Amino acid sequence: MRNGAMVAALLGVSGPAAAIALPSAGGVQIAQLNIQQRVIIRVPTRPEPPERRMRWKEKDGPDCIDATALAGAQVGPDGVDLLLNGGTRLRARLSSACPALNFYSGFYVRPGRDGRICEDRDSIRTRAGGSCEIDRFRRLVPDKRDRRRR
Repeated sequence: MRNGAMVAALLGVSGPAAAIALPSAGGVQIAQLNIQQRVIIRVPTRPEPPERRMRWKEKDGPDCIDATALAGAQVGPDGVDLLLNGGTRLRARLSSACPALNFYSGFYVRPGRDGRICEDRDSIRTRAGGSCEIDRFRRLVPDKRDRRRR
């Protein structure tokens, strides 16, 4: 087995991408190895029970969030409330109406190459095939004026 083929086998790469060249006695050969990966995250949604509904106040939010921080979501009239690991809650305001979000229990989001989901860059993709661009993120905090029992 040639050295290049052995390196490819160790990396688990096959096909044209496995053409790895190593230094040879006649000089140095240069080769390129491209490994591409595509990640799409399915985010489950479910409505908040009426007895637990509370009012939220919007504050400034981040420009981007780590995709690994997503724990779930709730679709509402003002956008999509994203539930993050650790209890943080953000509202993704969408650039246009996205009625197909209410028909299925979940949606898809594809993070950028940096592994983050960003406003004015990324979109929420409905399970019906539509796409709704994220206009901005807003951080949600409980509204102190909400006097209902929790």
